[in-house]
Amino acid sequence: MRRLDWSSLDGQGRMDALARPARRSERDVADVVQGIFEQVAISGGAAVTRYGAEIDGFAPRRIAITPEAVTEARDALPPADTRALRVAAENVRVFHQATKPEDTPFIETTPGVKSKLVWRPIGAAGIYVPGGTAPLFSSLLMQAIPAEVAGVEIRVVVTPPSKDGSVHPAMILAAAEAGLDAIWLIGGAQAIAAMTYGAVLDDGEIPPCDKLFGPGNAFVAEAKRYAAALPNGPSVDMPAGPSELLVIADRHCDPELVAADLLSQAEHDADAQVILVADRDATIDAVLAELEAQLATLPRADIARASLAEARAVKVADMAEACAVSNLYGPEHLALHAEDAESLVPLIRAAGAVFVGRWAAETLGDYAAGPSHVLPTDGGARTLGGITTASFMTSMSVQQVTEAGAERLGPIAARLARLEGLEAHARAADLRSVP
Repeated sequence: MRRLDWSSLDGQGRMDALARPARRSERDVADVVQGIFEQVAISGGAAVTRYGAEIDGFAPRRIAITPEAVTEARDALPPADTRALRVAAENVRVFHQATKPEDTPFIETTPGVKSKLVWRPIGAAGIYVPGGTAPLFSSLLMQAIPAEVAGVEIRVVVTPPSKDGSVHPAMILAAAEAGLDAIWLIGGAQAIAAMTYGAVLDDGEIPPCDKLFGPGNAFVAEAKRYAAALPNGPSVDMPAGPSELLVIADRHCDPELVAADLLSQAEHDADAQVILVADRDATIDAVLAELEAQLATLPRADIARASLAEARAVKVADMAEACAVSNLYGPEHLALHAEDAESLVPLIRAAGAVFVGRWAAETLGDYAAGPSHVLPTDGGARTLGGITTASFMTSMSVQQVTEAGAERLGPIAARLARLEGLEAHARAADLRSVP
């Protein structure tokens, strides 16, 4: 972890201090993704199958979520595991039902002219669930359940197969909790391409999706960006690449907890990035010592160490400056380890999720608190929020006008149209407002 003193850095130095890992934007990632998409556009399912075999190690496979499959998965796990998964699913459902957008009442802006907003689910959602080195069934819950609450009729869920080509039983149970009838074992850019163009495969058909969701590695993030840039391509939820965590810590923090939070994200992926921002050198010293001590016992220590090579420990003058640094970075996750952590929240303008105080472990948000853990990375939090029920819906205005309303508002609209030089617009208003 590199140590930096914010006060000693110039403008470029501060930009460099908060730069994301270079691999996220390397040219070879973009070239590989483009090549995959071009082949899938030409050859469809055959190309998806070929890339699945080459990259995932297995051809794409559809896993039906049948009662028999669910029973087998449940029997393969300890009862405490299945109960924990069920509690997490219920918390996610409760939160997203409570925050689902509702149609507004009509609002009359001019007598006889009233409008409202109504919400509708999108038609088909393509949901990417990271996997491979770890079965992230929590990401399935955090996406498929909000989509279900929103009323999305077609939910396509894809996830990479494990090293032996199987699917973890917890993934089966998560799919059942989310009300899915199947999931597809396919990962990487080829999975995103399949959901973009649609693909006929040996086990069935993946339909083209209207919007793509989910976090992933650099190739998945680039594939979503590429898909959204295609003519008539799908929209995407947000930039959701490798995980990020920024921790603000003052002298009252518990270094053991701070280090544990940093490592909880560093173990995700070598491309994950963690940043510590503290107002005292002694705090940084204590946290770095804890990082080394805890690393020694981590099963995924090699991955965490690779991530920590891109980590930063930034010394700032005070907590206000710490919040300013965080806002510049726009982290996916922000943990506030400070004596009066709640007082810092009003200073935060850009973060995917904020965890306030020593008890609010980021891990709780990852699994079971309720809000989705699919959040914007790469600075996207400066303008975007994380997945909500609304992410799977569209809003549209509905406008109703009486004859009297048209007579009142028509001349105003016509005058403004002529001011813009749009005579046909003006006449369309005149026809409704002139007796």
